[in-house]
Amino acid sequence: MKNSIVLIGNESVGKSQLIRSLTGKNALSERLKGTTINVQSYETDQFRFIDTPGILLEADSVTSKLALNEISDKNGVILVITATSIDQDLQDLLPLVHDKPGAIVITHWDRMGTLIGSEVLQTLEQEIGVPIITLDARNVSSNEKKEVFQTLAAPQRFKKSKVDTLVEVTRKPKKSVFEVPILGKIISILFLFFPAWIAVQNANLLADSFYDSVFESLHPILEIVNNYPAPINHLLGKSYGIIAMFPFLVLYALPTVFLFALIWSLYKTSGLVDRLTVTLHQLVAPLGLAGRDVVRVIMGFGCNVPAVISTRTCSSATRCNCISAISFGAACSYQLPATIAVFAAAKMGFLVIPYLCILFITTLSYLWLTSPQKTKTVNNKLVINERDFLQWPTLHSVIAEIWVLVKEFFTVAFPIFLIICLIAGVLDWAGIIKALSWLLSPIMTLFNLPAEAATSVVLGSIRKDGIAIGLLNPAWDGLKFPISSSVQVLTVVYLAGVLLPCLVTLFTITKEINLRFALKLISKQMIAAVFFSFLIAWGGHLIFQVLM
Repeated sequence: MKNSIVLIGNESVGKSQLIRSLTGKNALSERLKGTTINVQSYETDQFRFIDTPGILLEADSVTSKLALNEISDKNGVILVITATSIDQDLQDLLPLVHDKPGAIVITHWDRMGTLIGSEVLQTLEQEIGVPIITLDARNVSSNEKKEVFQTLAAPQRFKKSKVDTLVEVTRKPKKSVFEVPILGKIISILFLFFPAWIAVQNANLLADSFYDSVFESLHPILEIVNNYPAPINHLLGKSYGIIAMFPFLVLYALPTVFLFALIWSLYKTSGLVDRLTVTLHQLVAPLGLAGRDVVRVIMGFGCNVPAVISTRTCSSATRCNCISAISFGAACSYQLPATIAVFAAAKMGFLVIPYLCILFITTLSYLWLTSPQKTKTVNNKLVINERDFLQWPTLHSVIAEIWVLVKEFFTVAFPIFLIICLIAGVLDWAGIIKALSWLLSPIMTLFNLPAEAATSVVLGSIRKDGIAIGLLNPAWDGLKFPISSSVQVLTVVYLAGVLLPCLVTLFTITKEINLRFALKLISKQMIAAVFFSFLIAWGGHLIFQVLM
């Protein structure tokens, strides 16, 4: 049986990169004992390395607790600390591994090696009782690999939880434009939204160029399945079936997810994400979020599912606020392309920028109104290094990060998408979608919308591509019914997109937190969406009348 080695360390110390360098393998996903949460494991002929989430000692995050629980279940421990803050890391983390067998690996040695003498490390080794190995996690030599494996084959135990010896050498990265008052925050916001904007724009260009050929190739198949007896024809074809939605999934959603993952992996492996986190923390703390939470919300523009799952690393004080922000304001890779497709079909492409601005402002307002008062304080401590070092990302690390995000999409979001397609097909066959649309039709007048807009609101609440299905004609050229003004187009797209989280997101939230929280989130989001949509509809109508 292979020896299991768990890696423990703070965030951004290079644990994942270290394992990839040691093993040269891709990660396998495995479920933590007694939970439904996965961690990444890497296997060699002799060892099975477990990559745990970064420790956040002052934020009682789910992942911190899981990482600590993992220590007692494994055969060995590698305590990963960074050369730029050895004393602080040992003070924080040594108590967690006391009396466990293992070793210490100091990463980022290329930045500090010439400043730290070998004598002090030897003294630390004798005091702590385990070997200390220094290296650059991104460039581990064959001799360093051999040293690590030999140490783990016969590990010694950590005999102290506190040391008297101090290295007394630290180093902080230089300040950059992100630390410039006001300008740094503006640039950080632009950097955060850049991946979503580029991903959607380029994915749409790609999708538009291939859509006709894909649609034509599927047309004969759709004609066949649409003639199947009910409900099979509704499950596979018609307006909501799996085959009918295949072009949208492959041409719009998947490229958006992939491009977003590419840009985001560059941000993460370069250390840019941590810089943005620090810069934006003071801006979002009064809204009940921490700087790290903003990153998770922006991840939702790629896909809400991995974004919600990633909130496990948030503090329990702000995690629910972060999930609410993702559900309300993170227009995912289904919602945003569908929205842009509607604007394009209505010949109102200029509405993209106003829509994103309104979504941003109303999401901030929603957080301010719904977040518990105790979480809204500028004194919320940011549990992360003051500034992380920026570095050039390596190809291997970028590919590894892309793989994690894309795999999450295919293993979690995509299967649920297929299930939702089947559910939508059944609802269509049973006439429930038509009945709900009929019931909501009179309510549309409250938002200065035609009755036909109700179908888009119903479908958008089931899954976000339903925004386009309910508004675009079957040939995806123009709208199904006339809408007289840009304000009405903006209103219906906003209402359909924000009224409820899609079923995929709702399912994930229920699984991550509980059903009670999900139901409470639905009620708050519905009330806020109705209120904001009413303001958009009639406020925009009033402004339009004045300008005209």
